[in-house]
Amino acid sequence: MTQPIHTISLKVANAPGVLSRIAAVFARRAYNIDSLVVSPALDGKYSRMTITAVGDPATLVQIIKQCNKLIDVITAYEHDPDLTIEKEMALLKVTVTDQTRVEILQVIQHVHGNTLDLSDNAVVFQITGNSESIDNSIHMIQKYGIIEMVRTGKVLVTKGVEST
Repeated sequence: MTQPIHTISLKVANAPGVLSRIAAVFARRAYNIDSLVVSPALDGKYSRMTITAVGDPATLVQIIKQCNKLIDVITAYEHDPDLTIEKEMALLKVTVTDQTRVEILQVIQHVHGNTLDLSDNAVVFQITGNSESIDNSIHMIQKYGIIEMVRTGKVLVTKGVEST
């Protein structure tokens, strides 16, 4: 049975050591962090963390409770995907030849990608969307030969006026 993907949002003090203490909470419960995005919040005193992880929901509840007890954590909770807007970005470098160039550029256009660099033997492009659309785009382009790929991990914001 496939474990559900959980998206956890934390508002934390923008201070040294906070990330390692939060990662330690996950590690103590043998819960692997699949992606992690950290950036300063609007005022700079705090940071916003978005963590995705796969695992047992009951264990995740305990992890969130433990994170909320940490001094530098203001809030920590799991998000309902129906109440959030989630996006991620990927940069891909793909092999091109004279024979495949036009076809690859058409696929990039089809997946709403943005070409960033085009040379005689490679193209670098950016795609954005939800995790499923990124996965589908990667699947479509794989047959051309992906040289390199970098993904940001998920970022999100709650819908409406409620604070993330």
